[in-house]
Amino acid sequence: MIHRMTMLLAGALALAVASNAAAADIVDTAVAGHFNTLVAAVKAAGLVDTLKGPGPFTVFAPTDEAFAKLPPGTLESLLKPENKQKLQKILTYHVVAGHVTANDVVKLRSAETVAGGSLTIKTAGSGVMVNNAHVIKTDIVASNGVIHVIDTVLLPE
Repeated sequence: MIHRMTMLLAGALALAVASNAAAADIVDTAVAGHFNTLVAAVKAAGLVDTLKGPGPFTVFAPTDEAFAKLPPGTLESLLKPENKQKLQKILTYHVVAGHVTANDVVKLRSAETVAGGSLTIKTAGSGVMVNNAHVIKTDIVASNGVIHVIDTVLLPE
C-alpha cells in the first residue's frame, strides 16, 4: 500500500512538473534555456513584463555565442541605461506578433517585427535563415508564444 501511494505521488509530482514546464512564458522559458545574455538584455531594456504578457509572440532568440560575436564593447554599451531605447529597438526586432511555428516560417519570405522593421526569411539547403542568422533550433513552446534559436544577433537597419 505504501509503495502504491509512493508511486501515485511520484506520478502526480511528475505531472505537476510537466504542466508547470508547459506553462512557462517566453521569459521563463528563455531563463530555463540558458539564454543568459538575452535575458540580461531583456531586463536592461525593461521588456520583461511585455514578454511575460499574453502575446502570442514569436521570438528569434540569439544564443549567448551570438551576442559574443558582436563587436567588442557593443553589448556592454547597449546594456547601459542611457541606451535603453536602442536596446529595446534591437530586441523587439527579434519579435514577431503571433505564434509562428517552424512549419509557418518556412512558408514565409518576410515577417514584420514588433519594432516595425521587416525580417527577410530564406529557406535553403543549409536550413532557414532570418536576415543573416541561421535558425539552429525551432519550436520551443512557451505559454505565450514560441522561440526559435538563432546564431546571430539581428540588427535593424
